[in-house]
Amino acid sequence: MLLLCLLAPIVWSQRGFRGGYVEPNVPYDGRFTFARIRYTQGTRLAWGVDYPRMERNFLVILDDLASLVLNRTATNVYTLDDPALAQHTVAWLTEPGYWVPTDAEAKGLRDWLARGGFLIIDDFYFDQQWNAFERSMRRVLPQVRFFRLDASHPIFNTFFTITKLDEMHHPATTSARAEYYAIYQNNDPHARMLSIISFNNDIGDYMEWSGEGWYPVNVSNNAYKYATNFLLYGLMH
Repeated sequence: MLLLCLLAPIVWSQRGFRGGYVEPNVPYDGRFTFARIRYTQGTRLAWGVDYPRMERNFLVILDDLASLVLNRTATNVYTLDDPALAQHTVAWLTEPGYWVPTDAEAKGLRDWLARGGFLIIDDFYFDQQWNAFERSMRRVLPQVRFFRLDASHPIFNTFFTITKLDEMHHPATTSARAEYYAIYQNNDPHARMLSIISFNNDIGDYMEWSGEGWYPVNVSNNAYKYATNFLLYGLMH
């Protein structure tokens, strides 16, 4: 299926995170609203990389692809200990190599996952960032295990059929190809998936700049395919 980046470029001119502005959250009204995680410890402002252009571009595409009733003009931002996060089934965490949850945030994420939340984690590479992310995730789930996925997993066939997982890489490096990992409830691969992890990749950056011609069309298209599959899988499971 021909996708997305062959459409007219998607350009959002409003002042976003790079201008230091975080838009106010919109109240819950039954529509799907994109939820981004904000962390209060770790590298300052890393949580807002690609905001809000990434999700705005993604929501335009998603609105054309899926039959979701969604809010395509708003993005909500939450800390993990915000009770309002419970209004969302799926949330997006970016730059996890710089994420250091507080005790309250670790508990908030643990409780949200236990209640049915699904976390998409994206935008990090090389061992140091993975090790930092793993330390933080173990504050949430001390016994957590990370299961590497191959293309046979249903998440890669949720909407788009993705048969090769090594075609992408983080734009900051070409030395390592993308890898995908899952966290499961009770560390049981037959149980519900709690989180999908996109390592050695930056799906968000490819979506953010898809209308600007920074990256090849096929790479940006792939980013939208992964993001669509991940989000729909989280909503359906």
